[in-house]
Amino acid sequence: MERRDVMSRPDRRATDPGAFSHAAFLYQDEDEYLGVLDEFAGVAADGPVQAVLSLANPRRANAALSAMSPRTLVTDMAGLGRNPARLIPAGLSFASEYPGEHVRCLWEPAWPDRSPEELTEIARHEALCNLAFADQPMTLLCLYDVSQLSEETMERVEATHPVLISARRRQSSATYPGAGVMPPGCDEPLPEPRQGAESLGFTDHLAAVRVFAARHATAAGLSPARTRDLTLAVSEIAANALGYASGGTIRAWRNEGELICQIEDAGHIRDPLAGYRKQSADVPGGHGLWLVNLVCDLVERRTGETGTVTRLHMRVT
Repeated sequence: MERRDVMSRPDRRATDPGAFSHAAFLYQDEDEYLGVLDEFAGVAADGPVQAVLSLANPRRANAALSAMSPRTLVTDMAGLGRNPARLIPAGLSFASEYPGEHVRCLWEPAWPDRSPEELTEIARHEALCNLAFADQPMTLLCLYDVSQLSEETMERVEATHPVLISARRRQSSATYPGAGVMPPGCDEPLPEPRQGAESLGFTDHLAAVRVFAARHATAAGLSPARTRDLTLAVSEIAANALGYASGGTIRAWRNEGELICQIEDAGHIRDPLAGYRKQSADVPGGHGLWLVNLVCDLVERRTGETGTVTRLHMRVT
């Protein structure tokens, strides 16, 4: 079948069964979407597949569940991928369950009502995939609805995927700059905090920082469990600020159905994948940033020689 030929025809790197292949499938309508599910399942045969898809549409959800192989893990992107920084750790964890096998991941990270901040972090995530999975025997196919997403989003897709599949044609992306290079906008400074945001400087113990975070979380209406999550996340970032920059400043404010806490310090995080990998228990350091991504709905980080700004988002529901 023509569909099978298009999907299975690899770029040069994917001819090696141990290679990583990263492509974006740009679809225009429901038929194309359902077709790629069926086609991907056929190519994957009975191999391990991780499908993280938007399951809000019952027809799509049923198609995803029925099309995949017995060794397919189907997960709702609205849950796992609400914070896009959770996807790389999930992919690495899934691959670790099948040592020596080529795994396939089918991800659908964007949808029309994603916030601009979330879409920017999706672009960052996609760029970092090319670093995080470089040595993994993995095929990663990302689905994007061209009819619903903005031109800016699609430009970022082209800049973060080495291969594009559109209108039954597979081709190399002309604007892909190389592994780990961020597309435009991903490293621009974050907007200023909302006027009236409360701030607290810290240079020693974290007790006051924890009290600050918990007070704002409670006032915003977060549940006790979510309040504990935010307090833990703030504490982890502040501890890094104390350890590497002798302290910093925390700010908090409400913004359209969410609470935001921002920690600023003079340190520079040089590892672009910090927080995107779950470290083993016997490896010192690196656990806190991963935990922050796990419990927060969105994490924005800008870092450089002048310092680091980490913005934590918690939805108020």
